[in-house]
Amino acid sequence: MNPIVAEFIGTMILILLGNGVVANVLLKDTKGNNSGWIVITTGWALAVFAGVIIAGPYSGAHLNPAVTLGLAIAGKFAWAQVPGFILAQLLGAMTGAFLVYMMYKDHFRVTKVPGLEAACFYTSPAIKNPRLNILSEVLGTFVLILAVFYITGGEFGEAKTPIGLGSIGAIPVAFIVWAIGLSLGGTTGYAINPVRDLGPRITHTLLPLKNKNKADWQYAWVPIVGPMVGSAIAAALYLLLSS
Repeated sequence: MNPIVAEFIGTMILILLGNGVVANVLLKDTKGNNSGWIVITTGWALAVFAGVIIAGPYSGAHLNPAVTLGLAIAGKFAWAQVPGFILAQLLGAMTGAFLVYMMYKDHFRVTKVPGLEAACFYTSPAIKNPRLNILSEVLGTFVLILAVFYITGGEFGEAKTPIGLGSIGAIPVAFIVWAIGLSLGGTTGYAINPVRDLGPRITHTLLPLKNKNKADWQYAWVPIVGPMVGSAIAAALYLLLSS
């Protein structure tokens, strides 16, 4: 295990469980069919938790280029490592999406409602309006990254000696993602992570799915640019408040 491998595996688990809960809710004849938005947002929050506890001790568990960018802007991560982290995250996301396809292959085959199979891979807006759609992604990611900057570890005694929280240290970021999904996710599906959308979108394009929608590549820039802009704004505000 090393930081690059950790980012790959952590992001793969994130997408396997995150897109997996979408497939469980949307695809025909699954046990979780039509169980709703609460199940999806909770599943995504727990997917983040799972990915973070695996990758955290080795890479800090970015699992998201927006996190990597924000930390680099704030001087908390070396710029030289940014490309390797992002590539690992992208490949992990593509692999996770492929595993979702293999897991739900029979259910993809019997689901004939246009667009449902695509929703198990990548995001799309409830109402297509690029200016407001990108604002949604900017705001959601801004909340995520700003909150990440202010997550603190446990302390013990009057001397405030730092103590390791182990795996439960991943809970705060999972709660943040859950809150974003519940409050801000209804407009675009809250990608808030460029590879969460791009990796599965590439995988979807390559897979031999029946009843397959064409990937909406005209929209694909929104869940890439929006999170990166939101991250940069959050990092800039953090630096301003810390100066």
